[in-house]
Order: sequence, then structure tokens, then C-alpha cells
Amino acid sequence: MAPETATQIHNIGYRSYEGARLGRAYARRSLYAQSLRGAYGLGRSAKSKVLPMLLFGIMCVPAAIIVAVAIAVPGSTDLPIEYPNYAMLLQMVIGLYLASQAPQTVSRDLRFRTVPLYFSRPIERVDYVLAKYGAMASALFILTAAPLLIMYIGSLLAKFDFATQTKGFAQGLVSVLLLSLLFAGIGLVMAALTPRRGFGVAAVIAVLVIPFGAVSTVQVIANETGADGAIEWLGLFSPMTLVSGFQSAFLGAKSTFPGEVVPSTGVGLVYLLAALGVIAGSYGVLMARYRKAGL
Repeated sequence: MAPETATQIHNIGYRSYEGARLGRAYARRSLYAQSLRGAYGLGRSAKSKVLPMLLFGIMCVPAAIIVAVAIAVPGSTDLPIEYPNYAMLLQMVIGLYLASQAPQTVSRDLRFRTVPLYFSRPIERVDYVLAKYGAMASALFILTAAPLLIMYIGSLLAKFDFATQTKGFAQGLVSVLLLSLLFAGIGLVMAALTPRRGFGVAAVIAVLVIPFGAVSTVQVIANETGADGAIEWLGLFSPMTLVSGFQSAFLGAKSTFPGEVVPSTGVGLVYLLAALGVIAGSYGVLMARYRKAGL
């Protein structure tokens, strides 16, 4: 009969944690900050910084040129481009940025199956979605608001009318804030549908470009056939025309619709409600998506 083995207890040095419990709020802020930094390649490899920083530069350089031209032209009293219209002129750059960074924000967590690890900590599904949505919206706001700030500072240095420039700058910020929230929701929803980054990039580009092209074509046809009343309603079916219609109705921006049709106040309210509905719907879809992904 084999001798009984004596039971031994080994102290391997584990001790209970006695520090502060920072909780969900700290975790949510940390995830937000990490995602926002990642949207510009900060804290990542040098290769990851190239595209977002290049697109940021492309957004800002025309603004500096606009200011330089306005200052150089004798007798100039205003900028040649209104603040809310600036983002409309560079919508393709914004679309490329969103298509490149929205998948990076959420697809890697799905691909490497790290989402359940987040939820194993004191962080819940709503914290994850809010942090990611907030980070993507903030990244887009920085991208679109920085050129407006350059234009505003340049106009003040040129001694243009302070009240006029301040009003225009504020209107531009409202416009890009709505654009950032709307585009961030759409981009994250499309990117969260697949863990493959390439598919996410293609999906984001498709959902921005195809509806815009279709709506613009039908608007041109309506303008050519004299059905101008349909032009303002058609703008509801594309994310970019949705923002354009809202800002031309309420923010004094020049209309980008065919025939420079400006939506009426009533239709403008419909634009605003539609945009808010898409934002809320995007949040709801993300919450539903991560109910499954977090298992």
C-alpha cells in the first residue's frame, strides 16, 4: 500500500487588490480615448498614421488656401466659401476617412474575438457602444471642424467683420456636428456587420456613394423636367444630401441641389427628424449587434 502523501499549502505571493475600484465610467473613458487615438493612428505603427493624417491634411490645406486668397484679394470683406458648405466640397475625403477608420474602430475587436473580454470586466454593452460611437463621431468632428477653425482664425486676422464670421463659424460647427453623428453611426453599423476590414471598407463606401449618386441623378432629372417640388424630398434618401438639405434650410448655406432648390422650413424639419432618426437607429442597431457579439 502506497504511503499517504502529506497535504502542503504553498504561498505563491498572490495578494488581494486593495486599491481604488475605478469602475465603469473610467473603463468607458479609457475605451473612448483609446478608440479616438486609434482613429488617427496614435499609439499604433507609423504605417497606421499615414492615411488618417494625410486625409486630415487634405481637409485643412484648402481652408488655408481659401484664407490666403481672401486676404490677397484687394477689397475682400468675406471668405469666398461659406463655412457650412466647406464639408460638402470635400465630402469624398470625409467618406474615405470614414471608410478607412470605422472598420479599424470595431472590426478588429470582432475579428480577434476580444469583445467578450471587454464585457468580462466592469463594462457593459452600452458602455462599449457609447465609447466607440463617441470616438468615431469625435474623430469626424475633429476632421471637419479643424478646417473651419483655420478659416475663422484667418478671417479674424484679415479683420473681416467679427459678428458675421462668428455666426458663420457657429453655423458651420452645427452642420459638421450633425454630419459627424450621422456618418459615425452609419459607418460603425456597416463596419460592425463583418469582422473583415476589407468588406467593412467596401460597405461604408457603398452606403455613402451609391445613394448619393442615385439621389443626385434623380434630382437632376426632376430639375430638367420641371418637377422642382420633388427635389427637396428626394434629398431625404442620401446621408450627404440629408445634411446638405438641413444646412441650406436652417443654417444659411448655399444649396447644392440642382437649380439651387432650398428646402422649405417644414421640409427642413423633416430633414432634421430623419437625421436624428438615423442616428438613433444606428445606435439601436449597434446595441443589438453587440448583444450577440458579446456572448
